[in-house]
Amino acid sequence: MCGIVGIWGGLPDKRALISGGCRRMRHRGPDSEGYWEDEGAGLALGHVRLAILDLTPAGHQPMVSACGRYVLVLNGEIYNHLDLRSRLEAQERAPAWRGHSDTETILAALAAWGIQDTLKSAVGMFAMALWDRQERELTLMRDRLGEKPLYLGFAGRNFVFTSELKALDGVPGFGQELDRKALSLLLRHNYIPAPYSIYSGIGKLAPGSWLTLSESQLHQAALPPAHSYWSVQEARRQAMERPLSFDSDDKAVDALDAVLGTAVKGQMISDVGLGAFLSGGIDSSVVAALMQKAGTQPVKTFSIGFDDPAFNEAEHAKAVAAHLGTSHTELYVSAQDALAVVPELAAMYDEPFADSSQIPTALVARMARRHVTVALSGDGGDELFGGYSRYFRAQRWWDKRQAVPAALRGPMAMAARAGAGLMPASHVRDQLEKLAEVLGAAHAGAFYQQFVTYWKQPAQALIGADLPATLFDAPPRDGLFEHMMLLDAQTYLPDDILVKVDRAAMAASLETRVPMIDHRVFEFAQSLPLGYKVRGGKGKWLLRQLLYRYVPRELVDRPKKGFSVPVAAWLRGPLKDWGAALLDPARLRRDGLFHAEPIVRKWEEHQRGSHDWGTHLWSILMTQAWLDRNKSNTTKG
Repeated sequence: MCGIVGIWGGLPDKRALISGGCRRMRHRGPDSEGYWEDEGAGLALGHVRLAILDLTPAGHQPMVSACGRYVLVLNGEIYNHLDLRSRLEAQERAPAWRGHSDTETILAALAAWGIQDTLKSAVGMFAMALWDRQERELTLMRDRLGEKPLYLGFAGRNFVFTSELKALDGVPGFGQELDRKALSLLLRHNYIPAPYSIYSGIGKLAPGSWLTLSESQLHQAALPPAHSYWSVQEARRQAMERPLSFDSDDKAVDALDAVLGTAVKGQMISDVGLGAFLSGGIDSSVVAALMQKAGTQPVKTFSIGFDDPAFNEAEHAKAVAAHLGTSHTELYVSAQDALAVVPELAAMYDEPFADSSQIPTALVARMARRHVTVALSGDGGDELFGGYSRYFRAQRWWDKRQAVPAALRGPMAMAARAGAGLMPASHVRDQLEKLAEVLGAAHAGAFYQQFVTYWKQPAQALIGADLPATLFDAPPRDGLFEHMMLLDAQTYLPDDILVKVDRAAMAASLETRVPMIDHRVFEFAQSLPLGYKVRGGKGKWLLRQLLYRYVPRELVDRPKKGFSVPVAAWLRGPLKDWGAALLDPARLRRDGLFHAEPIVRKWEEHQRGSHDWGTHLWSILMTQAWLDRNKSNTTKG
């Protein structure tokens, strides 16, 4: 795992700018730092390295191809790089290898096969930039499901890209204006989805795509459209053309065991210490079990526990670890340990990010890093196999809506909305509001958007709010349940879950890998009839059956608590003064970003306990904390 940064344009002294950027994201690559410049073209590349494969200088980046034409910086890992080497050698297109790093392999493949064929052949997580010295073209590429970050855009007339926004802090013209679209989406979802970033003029390359910028486009300060080499929707479409069927349920479990086991084994390649996060839930337990099966030594597993039993799952993780025979480490953390992370979040996440499970994620990453350099996680199982409880709640609401005659939905929605307006803050009011939403929704996708939205009308809180169209606006092509999983795979997974894990882990110089979202596992899941995912009113049916082969069901069959902390209670207790200072009405008005009155009203209702506004307030608080760190660089836009 590494960090990459680049500048293309007429700025003088790029070495100092790149060096400053590398220093600010040194946590992503504490082992070495590299710089390369094409002075004639005005392009400079920087790289910080966390050495995982080939610890020798032969793996140093930026890396120049054997033919001298191409230069590559890579953040990530190419798991099948040895297979790619074998293919190049069989075709007699391999260079004289200088080392055994995956960077050298993928660079040789790009030189031999070109961009698209190489990307389609690669299995891995990556964000990379390739400079063609002959054509003077820069190509940026990102992995299929968006595991690794890649920001890009223009700072003035200069093109910039990076793994983390803080690497660009010293670049003239960077980060001068906040993007109201991005902030509007943040209030809706508690994260900023691609292609937006917190800054106007800077975006995110979409997962599964690549973009080539020519010298003429640079001079025009115009980004060309990106090309897609893989997408969630296309994978789904192709899967529906060849759905899987099995002679028995056992055969289906065998098939999942094979495809997921291959992904797990492939992601265990490492020249440094490797382990796994283990919460004791279905997904992380499956990954740990398959790692134990594939390895020759006990897998190192890690979990954290909380004194509050409502949020503690460490005892379950310990039981699973004991059954599997892993080398298990657990750390119980106090509320004070968790609270100590809060002031660091704004710097850790680079742009406002409001999934409060970022706190325990940062804690478990720090603990794991004391023992290993690489950790596998179980993320992705809910999106692929229907595990989120919200899927079932939304489906129940939608079924109720479908039972109401179409002619009555409008009037009933108006009545429910009026009734909610007359109710004090209560569970009944919440239910009436949800009823109004489902009855008034134009289609199932629009209802799910409202179902997972926090600030229903961002303009109530954000001055100059500007909501752009998103993937949620398109009517479903599948049933609601499948549609929700697909939407989450395109939005929530890359822009919340994977962001949370990447930034928290890399802040501790820990590489994380997510075998559940290997594209072959994703494509397999898309080919399954829904009945293999949801059965008996529960999600992740097939994953459960696979886990039962390795772990007794009584150890893992229990209600899921989720990886969370009691933020709502903390905002009424140990975080009250911190929150009150950030949401002080005079400060809100002075900053000119948010409307003070509705935010203060929610804060007061939350303090009285008349309503739980914890998730709504967290997005405002994370933005305010982020502004504190970045005020010198930005205007409000």
